[in-house]
Amino acid sequence: MNSTLIQMALLMTGGVAWRIIEPAGLGAEQTRKVLTTVVYYFFLPAMVLEVLWTADIGLHSLQYTVLAVVTILFAMLCFWMIGLVFKFEHRCLGAMMLAAAFPNVTYLGLPVLEQTFGSWARSVVIQIDLFATSPLLFTLGIAVVRHYGKDTAEVRQPLWSFLNVPPFWAAGLAVLLNLNGLVAPIWLTGTLKLLSGAVVPLMLFSLGLALSWQAVKVRNIPYIIPVVTIKMILMPLFALFLVDHLSIDNHYKAAAVLDLAMPSMVLGIVLCDRYQLDSSLYAMAVTMTTALSLLALPFWYQVLMARF
Repeated sequence: MNSTLIQMALLMTGGVAWRIIEPAGLGAEQTRKVLTTVVYYFFLPAMVLEVLWTADIGLHSLQYTVLAVVTILFAMLCFWMIGLVFKFEHRCLGAMMLAAAFPNVTYLGLPVLEQTFGSWARSVVIQIDLFATSPLLFTLGIAVVRHYGKDTAEVRQPLWSFLNVPPFWAAGLAVLLNLNGLVAPIWLTGTLKLLSGAVVPLMLFSLGLALSWQAVKVRNIPYIIPVVTIKMILMPLFALFLVDHLSIDNHYKAAAVLDLAMPSMVLGIVLCDRYQLDSSLYAMAVTMTTALSLLALPFWYQVLMARF
C-alpha cells in the first residue's frame, strides 16, 4: 500500500508542479478542465465498457449499491446535523455536505485499488461509482446544492438529465452485452485495453492540478475538522460495520470499504461553482482530505487485511 501511494503521490505532484509552473502559459484550471473532459467523455467510457462487459454482475452488484448509498447518506446526515447545531452558513453547509459524503471513488480509488488488489478491483470501483455514487450525486447531491446555493440558469434541468452522459451509456451497453453472453472480438478488446490504460495517469495528474494550498485558510478550520472526522474515520467505520451484513467475498468487502474511505471527490468543486456555494472552502476540503489520505488509507488497509 505505501509503495502504491508513493507512486500515486508522484503523479499528483506532477499536477501540482504544473499548477505552479504553468508550461506554455496553460493554467491549472484550464488544463484540468480539458483533461477531465477527455477522460470523462472518451477514455473512461472505454474502461467502463471493457470492465463491465466481462465483469461478474449479479446480486453482489446490488450489494455494492446498498453499501455505498447507505454509507454516503450516513455521512451526509452526520454533517447536516453538525451544521444545524453550529448554525453553519448555507453556502458553506451545502459545500461541506458534499465534501463529507462523496468520496473520490474513481479518480483516486481506481488507481489505488487496482495497484493494491489487482485488476479485478476495477470492477468494484466502477460498479460503486456508476451504480451508486454518481447516480446519488447527480440526484440527491444536485438537490442539496440547489437547496443551499443559487440556481441562476434560465432553464432548470431535471435531475435525471445529469445521468445522460457517456459513462452511463457505456455501463448500460456493457451490462446488456454481459448479460447476453456476447464475446468481444480481439481487436475491440485490445483497443479498449489501450484506451483504459490512459485513465489512471490522467486521473491522478488532473487530481494534482485540482489541489491548491492557496485554498487552505485558517478561518475554514471549523468546517474542515468535521469533514475530516467524517471522511477519514466515521465513514469507513460505518462501511466496515455495514459490509459485515452483506454476503460478498471478503476480498471484495475489503476493496469496497477502502474505496469508500477515499478523500473528497474533485467534481464537487464544479457543482459548488455552478450553484454559488463556497468553492474555496470545498477546494480546501479536497486538498486536506487528499493529503491526509496518504496516512489514513494505509491505516484502513491494515485494518481491512486484519479483518478480512
